[in-house]
Formats: sequence, C-alpha cells, structure tokens
Amino acid sequence: MSQKEITNRDVAERLAFMARLLEIAGEDRHKVQAYERAARQVERLTLPVAGLDEEELTRIPGIGNRIAGQIREIARTGSFAELNDLQAAIPGSLIALLDVSGVGPRTLHLLWKRLGVLTLDDLEQAVKGRRLRKLPGFGAKKEGTIAKGIQQFRRMPDRMTRPQAEAVLAKVATLLPDGQYTVAGSYRRGAATVGEIEIVTTADQAALADRLAAVTDGTRANVRFTDPARCGTALLCATGSAGFLERLGEVALAEGYRLTPDGLVDASSGRLHTFRSEEEVFSFLGMAAIPPELRENRGEIELARRHALPDLVDLGDVRGDLHAHTTASDGRQSLEDVAEAGDARGYEYIVITDHSSRVSPEALAKQQSAIERTNRRHTCQLLAGSEVDIRSDGTLGYPNRILADLDLVIASVHSGFGQDQDVVTRRILTAMENEHVDIIGHPTGRLLGRRPPYAVDLPRVVAHAAETGTALEINSSPHRLDLEDIYIWHAKKKGVRLAAGTDAHRTGEFANMKNGIMLARRGWCAPDDIVNTLSLSGLLEWRS
Repeated sequence: MSQKEITNRDVAERLAFMARLLEIAGEDRHKVQAYERAARQVERLTLPVAGLDEEELTRIPGIGNRIAGQIREIARTGSFAELNDLQAAIPGSLIALLDVSGVGPRTLHLLWKRLGVLTLDDLEQAVKGRRLRKLPGFGAKKEGTIAKGIQQFRRMPDRMTRPQAEAVLAKVATLLPDGQYTVAGSYRRGAATVGEIEIVTTADQAALADRLAAVTDGTRANVRFTDPARCGTALLCATGSAGFLERLGEVALAEGYRLTPDGLVDASSGRLHTFRSEEEVFSFLGMAAIPPELRENRGEIELARRHALPDLVDLGDVRGDLHAHTTASDGRQSLEDVAEAGDARGYEYIVITDHSSRVSPEALAKQQSAIERTNRRHTCQLLAGSEVDIRSDGTLGYPNRILADLDLVIASVHSGFGQDQDVVTRRILTAMENEHVDIIGHPTGRLLGRRPPYAVDLPRVVAHAAETGTALEINSSPHRLDLEDIYIWHAKKKGVRLAAGTDAHRTGEFANMKNGIMLARRGWCAPDDIVNTLSLSGLLEWRS
C-alpha cells in the first residue's frame, strides 16, 4: 500500500481549478490567465514538478514566486491554502454547476452575480423564466443549450467520475501514512464511475478516524481499519463486487472455511486463519491470484481454480498512442511537444489525429511535411493521421483521396447526437465500410457526468467491426472511458481489435493511457487484442 504520488497532472489540475474559481468569483482576467498559463506549463513538463524547490520552479516560464510556493504546497498536501479559501467562499452547489453542459466559469459568474443562481433548481427556474437571454452575451440559443444541459445533468447517475474520486483521495493521502493504505472497491477494479470510495488502512484508527471522517464527509467514502496481519482478506472483501464475493465465499465454504474481512474461519473448529496479502488468500484456497479488474463474477473464479486465467494486457505492453490533438485543431500542444512526450514515455510512435472539421486539406498537407521534419529529431515517430467526422448524413469529413494518404484514420461522431438509434448506428456502420477508416473513435460519444451516450446499437457495431476488420477505440480520457468493459469483452470475443488512445489535447494527458489499459483489462484483453501493442512496423502493416 502506498500514498498517491503527486503527479504533474495533479498539480496542473489544482492550478486550472484555481483559474476556474477565480473566473467564477469575477477576479482580474490577468490573474486567471496566470494560473491557466502555469497549469499548461506544468502539464508540458516531463520532469516531476513535485520534486523541485521554489527556486527551480521559478525558472520555468510562466511560474512566479507566488505560484511556485503554491506548487510546493500542492506537493506536500495535495492542495494549497488560497485555493481552499476561495473554494470555501464560493457555494459548493454553484461550483457543481460547472458540470452542466453550456455553463462555464464566466457564465457562472454572471448567473451568480446578476441572477442570484446558486443551485441547479435556481438555474432551471431562470431558464424557464427566460431570464438568461437578458444577460450580456446571452440569447435564446445559449439559453436553449443550457436547458438541454440541465436535462442531461439530471439524468446522470449519482456516481463519481474517477477524477472526482481522485480529488477526494488526494485529501485522504495527506492524512494517511505512506505505505499504510490501499484504495479498494470499484475504483480499484477500474470501473469508469465510482459509487463509493473504499479505503483499507492499517493506520491507527484512534488517531485518524475523526480526521478522515471530516475529509470524506459527504463524499460516499468508507474507510476500513485493519491490522497488517489481516490485511489480505480485508482488502479482498473491500475490492470485489458483490457477485464475486458471494461466489468466492461459496468456494471457501466448499473447502471448509467461511470468508470474512478478518480472515478465513474454519467451519468446524472456528479457528481464524489470517493473511497479510490477497495472494496468500488465493493460494490458501488453491487458486491463482485474480487481478482486481476481473473481480466481477464473470467466470474468473472458475478459471483461477484451474489456474487458467487470461494473460492480461499491461501498460508496459503499449508501444504508442493512437489519438492525439495539436494546436492545428483544438489541442494545446505542438508537434514538438508531442514528440518529446513520446520520447519521455519510451513510445515508438504517436499518431497525430487533429479534427477534420478544423484542418483544411491544405493545412493537413503542411502538417504532414512538418511531421517528417519533427521525426528527424526524435526517437518517437509521429504518424500523420486524422480524427475524421462522421457527419450527420453519414459522409466523412475528408474525401477518400485525402484519407488514402494518411498513416491512420479515426472516424468519430461529433454531431447529430439527437438522431434516433438506427440513424446513428447506420452512420457508424457506413464509416466502417470505408477502406481507409481504421478505428471508430469514442463509440458512444459519452462525456461522463456531462453528456449521456448517443443512441447507438453497439452489438450491431461490434458485429460489423468484426466483418470489416475495423478497430474500436477504448478512449482513455477520464471524462469519456468509452467503450464500457462489457462491450470490450464482446468485441474481443468476436475477434475485433481494440485501440487504446488518450485523445490527448495536452502533454500531461498522455498519462491517461493507464485508463484505457485498465478498461482493456476489465474486458479480459490480452496484448494481442490491442492495436497499439504492435511495433511501428506492425502497426503500419496492420493498417495496410
């Protein structure tokens, strides 16, 4: 068990959150931009900023003494005092409205100060009363967009996204001793959303229980205290799904033991057998150790009893990233930035997939030339690709003559979300029939906590992908995590290849590859099931 390491992404997210709160509060735009600029700089760095002192931090362009001090504070505690004070001064119900589609920080400032909006109900009443269109820069169209955002927000399940859970865990990490806790539950199993945060700790309950309760108040978190000698079964019981634990309990009972968080109780003598690790528990029951991502009662226990579990893909198997955006479309990174990030990660390749809607054919040709020049300076080779729109009428964003000249093509739905299921599905099926389309991007189009999936018949999509040889993306952005593991599992069974891509718009987002591999593992994928475990030559051969 280990304390969560403070990464550059963690630091950048805290600084970016500060910028959003300053906008909500109506602070000076220059101050807002200073935090935005610092967040971007931190994301681009490959050197961990948490290990730098203040003098070293101030040498980074865009980071002055004040923000350098705050970065050091984030490295120590996971946050910083000025951010905590500002967050306390702005109603939490107001901050939560940032998750409503169409509502940004500046919009929220106007809603708060001009209309007195504090809650979702307040916002809904203001929309119904047509009061938003009276604000400067607003109109009926924006009012309608926010109305739809409210409807979508209300339909969202009452579950946390992984970033929301990680924000809570960052606070927990400031209290728990290093090496004395593990995050369990659905978060550890790699679920896309989390109902409740489960934490198992061997820390002193008397010393920390009240402080932990204060940190996790209102966040559906459950802290389980145990001692090191009983940690194996405590962690096992806190991690597995209900179905998994029920089936494992049956297996234990068949062997003459009752499974409890404290250990295995001998059914005849009542003797308690304790275990320091989960591996010891599985071994005691004559089973192979089951990875957390598989603990869903989908047949993994039977395979573990036969020592026949699948060889799951691991992050170390990944040779490159198949989905990245640059400043040519809506990214915040240059080609040079991407290549440097690839070098730092030891990648063989990263595919540049800027949006067809934002890059003209002429600009795309110039980008291809720029990619060739950039590749001369780097070990990680950039490939010329595109994320091509699947338009509402089913046509693609570029003609075939343009697509044929690219190294890799992702086709994605970015419009017409309100079309009925058959229409959306046929749009995707038609795209797969194009010989130049290699991957279907984020197949359901969902944004967790913000936008539900569009209506699409995924079994039809999976079946057609098997026929056409098209890969389906596992979008690794923590805001998408698209496909769900059950469809990954179905795709694997049908022989469909999966493509893990980060959809990175900033260099810090390449680290999100771990999310895609986590989902692939939940879908029982082996290395050969994932396109980007191929070498560069293997990828180009697969594409052809």
